[in-house]
Amino acid sequence: MKKLLILLSLALLLCETSCEEHVKEKEKIKFLVTSPIRMDTSTTKEYVCQIKAIRHIELRALERGYLQDYFIDEGKFVKQGTLMFQILPVLYQADQQKALAEMNFAEIEYLNTKALADSNVVSKNELLMAKAKFERAKAELNLAQAHLSFAQIRAPFDGIMNRLEVRKGSLLDEGDLLTSLSDISQMWVYFNVPEAEYLDYKTNLIKDSNMKVGLEMANNKMFNQIGVVETIEADFNNETGNLAFRATFQNPDRLLRHGETGNVIVNVPFKDALIIPQKATFEVLNTKYVYVVDKDNVLKSREITISNEIPNLYVISKGLVEGDKILLEGLRLVSEDDKIEYDYKKPKDVIRDLNIHAE
Repeated sequence: MKKLLILLSLALLLCETSCEEHVKEKEKIKFLVTSPIRMDTSTTKEYVCQIKAIRHIELRALERGYLQDYFIDEGKFVKQGTLMFQILPVLYQADQQKALAEMNFAEIEYLNTKALADSNVVSKNELLMAKAKFERAKAELNLAQAHLSFAQIRAPFDGIMNRLEVRKGSLLDEGDLLTSLSDISQMWVYFNVPEAEYLDYKTNLIKDSNMKVGLEMANNKMFNQIGVVETIEADFNNETGNLAFRATFQNPDRLLRHGETGNVIVNVPFKDALIIPQKATFEVLNTKYVYVVDKDNVLKSREITISNEIPNLYVISKGLVEGDKILLEGLRLVSEDDKIEYDYKKPKDVIRDLNIHAE
């Protein structure tokens, strides 16, 4: 029993000694303290995007026949109206020749009838019948020539020709795919924005203005043009909670191609935001806290609400005001209700140093 009492006494003595030393250590350390600051700032947000040509169409055979030749190679730029494919439609060539012969015959017949009508040999009705027959023959020739013109596939606009789907000599049916054509003078870039961020965007947007965005390409380099958000989809996707945005980018050097991916970079401004350094916070059960220094230099933990995150900084919506003093460093060395000595550092100096270290 005496041994037990002796051991308990030693334990209490050691505990008191260590606690006294811990208090003395805290008294010796000068902690760094700062305050929240209210200022205008901004951050960037990234959204995965799909890049599409402003016009991207399939070119298909309009008539049945053999592919006689093609005149533009894969991946080449083609001007509007340039002949790209020549199809040899044997059937329509024969139809054109037949229609031409019938039109010539009808024309001769009409001219002979007209001469007889002028001499009052035949009636005016016979002349009208001959003229109608001639006009019908001309119409059938025009139709045959129209079908024959379908054998020539020309570029409907300036663009880049994609992969050839057929080769010379191939027998084509009506509707067979020849290639596709992309107008990449401008690019449409699609990205999805969460509902809350869409509402922030609409709330902060100046009337009659458009959101300006950047584009980070797949090689992690920024595209040299600025995009403008011109279109926002009408309906939210109920499954993802997102809304599709479409930004238009000029593509003068034709660097971007249809089907590429990248990241849309959006600059998000914060007006008159209350800001603190991230390192001044600690977390308990998914809730953020800071240590606030009261008038007696005693630490009190306080729950805060974070509305937005900026590199190295938090935007605070609830829990702090500008005049509060918060512990900046040494959060793991202190506890609730500890009394400390501190040096105060101006918020602007703190933020400046954070930015320097981040670079």
